[in-house]
Amino acid sequence: MSETTLNAHSGHAAAPTRVDPVTGAVIQGALENIAVEMGHKLMRMSYSSIIRESEDFGTALTDATGRQLCECKMSTPLQSGPIPGYVRGILKQMAARGETLQPGDVIMHNDPYGGASHGPDVGFAVPVFLDGTLIGFSVTTAHHLDIGALTPGSTGIVDAVDTYAEGLQFKAIKVVEAGRRNEAVWSILRDNIRASALVVGDMEAQVQTAQIGAERFLALVHQHSLKTVMDAFEDLLDYSERLMRNAISALPDGDYSAVTHIDGFLDDADPSRRDLPIAVTLKVRGDSITVDLTGTAPQLPDKPINMPLVGTVDISIWLTLRSILLDSVVYGSIPQNEGLSRPITIVAPRGTIANPIFPAPVIARFCPGNALADTVMKALAQAVPQQVSAGIGNLRVVAFSGMREGQQWVHMEILEGSYGGRYGSDGMDAVDTLFANTRNNPIEDIESHLPIRVDRYELRHNAMAAGRTRGGIGTIREFTFLDDGAFSVEGDGHRYRPWGYDGGDDGFQASLKLVHKAGGSEDLVSKVPYHKIRAGDHLISEGPSGGGYGNPFERDPESVLSDVLEDLISAEIAERDYGVVIVAGRLDGTATAARRAAA
Repeated sequence: MSETTLNAHSGHAAAPTRVDPVTGAVIQGALENIAVEMGHKLMRMSYSSIIRESEDFGTALTDATGRQLCECKMSTPLQSGPIPGYVRGILKQMAARGETLQPGDVIMHNDPYGGASHGPDVGFAVPVFLDGTLIGFSVTTAHHLDIGALTPGSTGIVDAVDTYAEGLQFKAIKVVEAGRRNEAVWSILRDNIRASALVVGDMEAQVQTAQIGAERFLALVHQHSLKTVMDAFEDLLDYSERLMRNAISALPDGDYSAVTHIDGFLDDADPSRRDLPIAVTLKVRGDSITVDLTGTAPQLPDKPINMPLVGTVDISIWLTLRSILLDSVVYGSIPQNEGLSRPITIVAPRGTIANPIFPAPVIARFCPGNALADTVMKALAQAVPQQVSAGIGNLRVVAFSGMREGQQWVHMEILEGSYGGRYGSDGMDAVDTLFANTRNNPIEDIESHLPIRVDRYELRHNAMAAGRTRGGIGTIREFTFLDDGAFSVEGDGHRYRPWGYDGGDDGFQASLKLVHKAGGSEDLVSKVPYHKIRAGDHLISEGPSGGGYGNPFERDPESVLSDVLEDLISAEIAERDYGVVIVAGRLDGTATAARRAAA
């Protein structure tokens, strides 16, 4: 089995600064403000809740070769991070076809083997020209509700047999050429995508946002000159690279390995499709890291949980290393650009789920990618134990759909996970973890637009992993369908518990149940293809709880009392797991000391 090596190393030592620090800081702030403005514009112009509420989008500027100048920090890392790959994929595809770019073009791209994260994350790129010369790109990406696959929704397509079954593929297609809309392409979109008013409306919002970003970038260049802006950019790349190299240099040289497992397809009779390992070895040498994924499960040629190397695997790794080694609490705001990835080399054997071979399907790559990030963190815990969390509770994504007054409706709901306990801090409850960073969708938004009622949205009871700092708690979400419809689910974490650290307990698995109005219920696995339901049926999701950190008997008794009074755990569990005795809602300090001493 051959392997692919992905290395963003510049190959050169950092150059002396090209512009004065004040000018560089002004340009950095201006670039970041452009990306943030683009993000706000896209949210406000979008129709679907997955963009305007959950913020599952990305905005960024790149130079003419695809090197990222800046990204919208409030957006999803898995959307903004892959944008350089989108641009490089566009440039490669257009060069292969002998096409050129010109002012007024807008290019649509969603090729998962050409830089895109997966098919539903459609990118729109606007080339920026100065006096006839290409100087960069303004790009937006967003997750769309439907992309024309076999069944409704762009998640839960967990039975796709290849990339062609995952929906429409657009490889560097000009939707606007020299300022003129290509109406044929827009007609294809409207005629082949469900809920096209929402989806195409969101796409048009992306186009407008990218054009605004291009205008702002060009205005910045006119204000400071192209040379000054690009010199400042090169300085920012070098600065970010120095930060990362210094952080890596502080680590002890060595190899740090970890293995975790994902469910795969638990109801499949073929053992090669379930209980799949993700293996990571971090090789720290001086001021660089090689991330070796040898030992990761072979690709599934006809199941879509494979992860594109460029667009998912690389972002998962880069984000995790940057977040842990350059914690914003310590470092503050740092330039988000490709300099951060220069010291990192990724080795991924071809033909594995971390580097699949076309046309292996990849649309359900999200949960495995988040598990990969979790595995990187588990390996890094051996070098920086006070900078990581225990194992995370993975997310779940549900696509709801149906017909109403002769019109197809589609909705995508991201069901949050949880973080593990951290050194000195409890794990965060009910949040989207690691490379997701999307927001919880308000109940009011769901119920005001869809024939769905949310009956419960609460933290799980007695599902808190014990530790000196406890694991974050997953949620219970219960949906009632008010009309006949269907759902599909992309998830994980039904078999494997999030890992505890340094004596902390492992977390709690997820579960999914369908309760029928007509009577009876069925427990579902973590991946559910298109499943019809009747009005009055209930879907109950229990999200996973993250792992605990440290010896539970070292947890502050007052914190345990607070957990009991908040009804997160019972008094019986407080005594069993923490050695904390609580009687009639009060802490019994003497009995607690005796109970802990006897352990």
